[in-house]
Amino acid sequence: MKARSVTPMWIAKIGCIVLSIVLISLGILYIVLPGTSMQAIGKMLGITMILFGSIKLVGYFSKDLFRLAFQYDLQFGILFCAIGIIVLLKPSEVINLIFTAMGTALFTDSLFKVQIAFDSQKFGIRKWWGILVLAVLTGISSLVLVLKPSENTGILTLLLSTALIAEGILNLYVAITTVKIVKHQFPDSIEDDCFETEEENI
Repeated sequence: MKARSVTPMWIAKIGCIVLSIVLISLGILYIVLPGTSMQAIGKMLGITMILFGSIKLVGYFSKDLFRLAFQYDLQFGILFCAIGIIVLLKPSEVINLIFTAMGTALFTDSLFKVQIAFDSQKFGIRKWWGILVLAVLTGISSLVLVLKPSENTGILTLLLSTALIAEGILNLYVAITTVKIVKHQFPDSIEDDCFETEEENI
């Protein structure tokens, strides 16, 4: 049986790490530059969501050893790409929906990350609790954004920034702790002995 190429797995893992850092950076940028126009926010978010969704799709089809981090990302990859395209093409027309749409997407993603945390525990990943804690914090921050406690754009932008930073940290942590890439991994097989000698992990 021919071993599966690990190239898509590396692309997915490294891409997820890089884009997680981009999400964190965007969140910090919006806090440092509170006067950023909604059109600029929309364009930057749109591009980021398209790239993030694309990486999620690559991750879903790459099938790393544990298949934890990207197991729900077929749906989320499509969703993030769709949101990104809409926000990028019509930022001024969906300005009032940006906060709700982003909050809903991030909140839903955090719920699935809770499931990934418990799945990680079953796989014996010691730091599964970190995923759980970060998922809960991300869920809270994104839910507040969805509820829109204020109509003030400055406050909503701050809430969006917090949710983006939380989401970025969560995905970064998940990618580092759960995406395991093994040389000579055979399709649809998870073998105990591969953990001992052939594991490659960033």
